[in-house]
Amino acid sequence: MTILSIFAMAGLVFFSRYVFLEPKLPLRLAPQVQRILSYSGPAVLTAILAPIVFLPEGELWLAPTNPYLLCAILAAILIYKTANVLLTTVVSMVVFLLINNLLL
Repeated sequence: MTILSIFAMAGLVFFSRYVFLEPKLPLRLAPQVQRILSYSGPAVLTAILAPIVFLPEGELWLAPTNPYLLCAILAAILIYKTANVLLTTVVSMVVFLLINNLLL
């Protein structure tokens, strides 16, 4: 049953990607739908990252000693100022490792 579920999910994901990404198919989304879908990426990332940043130990941790929160703020500032994803990722990870292993 597990293998069947995996194949069914893989087929669903492939089909949904193929329908919208294949240029030969005549299916096009309206500009309003495309604009609405542009918010799905940040919404999903926020839903994934918020518990990691604010609840790393299982309960709310809003202290200045929270390395997850500090590096999330740093990453937000860096991406806003530089618009460079690679730089933001590397700098945030290095700062997180330094804070988490050396200072705390």
